Amino acid sequence: MKLIVGLGNPGSEYIGTRHNIGFEVLDRLAQKLGWIAEGGFDRMAKSKFDGLTIDGLVNLSTRAMEKLLLLKPATYMNLSGRSVQQAVSFYQLTPDDVMIVLDDLALPCGKLRLRGTGSSGGHNGLKDIEKMLGTTAYPRLRIGIDAPPQYVPGKDYVLGKWSTEQREKVTPAIDRACGAILTWADNGIDKAMSAFNTAEI
Repeated sequence: MKLIVGLGNPGSEYIGTRHNIGFEVLDRLAQKLGWIAEGGFDRMAKSKFDGLTIDGLVNLSTRAMEKLLLLKPATYMNLSGRSVQQAVSFYQLTPDDVMIVLDDLALPCGKLRLRGTGSSGGHNGLKDIEKMLGTTAYPRLRIGIDAPPQYVPGKDYVLGKWSTEQREKVTPAIDRACGAILTWADNGIDKAMSAFNTAEI
């Protein structure tokens, strides 16, 4: 079983903000897997682990079937670790079985970067996950959202909406992110990194 966690903030006021790219990836992944209609994640999801979950079986090339659990924490970004830790404990998962999907200010908009371990990079969601899991050794998929413009505080920027130009880059990046997640679930982090970290925006 694999746990895929998309980071974001619950509430209609945060829909379409840069900080909620993790939620958007889970929406798209569930749709691509045929589990929901477009935009139907929150309506179809179960309330579990202080979040919203959808799960199902996926036929991967390296094994007969694999269960994937998609989780959107409903705790707000700074407390994401509580939701992740509950799911990990319930299913007795190892950190290697968890993929965290999040935004990254240090990457160009639409750029993907997969890692099997690493620091939080100042991201409050990752900080809390590391605290709750007691390790930094879990896979994460960062999606670039560009650095904030001069004189715009980072907090205000990540909670802002995409520009038209950024949205044109983010939409295909979400599809690539879904491919990266499925490659990781099927073949592991090294092959996913090799295939997607060098891809062009």
